[in-house]
Amino acid sequence: MNKKWAVKRITINLALNEAKNLEKYCDQTGRPATDVIRELIRGLATTRSE
Repeated sequence: MNKKWAVKRITINLALNEAKNLEKYCDQTGRPATDVIRELIRGLATTRSE
């Protein structure tokens, strides 16, 4: 199956400890940072509570 993605590229600045935490997590899980970040973004609550 061939997935086609509509892509929007973003750049983020991380503090050194944040970058190290992400790298350590990726090393431990064997997952790339892009997958980890996408999963975290998908888990964000997007409903507005007024």
